[in-house]
Amino acid sequence: MAQQQAIVAGGCFWCTEAVMKDVIGVSKVESGYIGGDKPDPTYKEVCTGNTGHAEGVRVTFDDAQITLGQLYDVFLGTHDPTQLNRQGNDVGTQYRSAIFPLDGQEEEARAAIGRWNDDHPGQQAVTTIESGQWYPAEDYHQEYWEGEGQRNPYCQAVIPPKLMKLRKSFQKYLKADA
Repeated sequence: MAQQQAIVAGGCFWCTEAVMKDVIGVSKVESGYIGGDKPDPTYKEVCTGNTGHAEGVRVTFDDAQITLGQLYDVFLGTHDPTQLNRQGNDVGTQYRSAIFPLDGQEEEARAAIGRWNDDHPGQQAVTTIESGQWYPAEDYHQEYWEGEGQRNPYCQAVIPPKLMKLRKSFQKYLKADA
């Protein structure tokens, strides 16, 4: 297995984590913060919108099962990359749509955004390509949908439609047990 990592931000990290966990080849998804200027921020600090960080996920995947480009395509196709600094009712720069390429990944990030734009005439992705230091979120944010998220009304309203979009639009990238 050739393990790679990718870091993306597409609104609430609980939502992005729930989607990515159901993608073939994905062995780990970690929620965290990236793209800001405060070292080791807390959730409370990031939620103010004053640290510059985005809520993101770091995805570890086997590129023999899904390529980086395909992973980016799933990411762009399971949130709304046309909304600037928001996803639905989540508003602020911490909810921006962004790709944080690791070494050698920038060209593939640009290509994925280009594919999305080509596939959606009349719409334009505002997804940015950024860099930054990764900071894992607090433990209670990890695997949130599998636990607390099932009892969280926000998650119940927002995550199932994203999972349905994954199942409908990206069935070939869906884990067998998802």
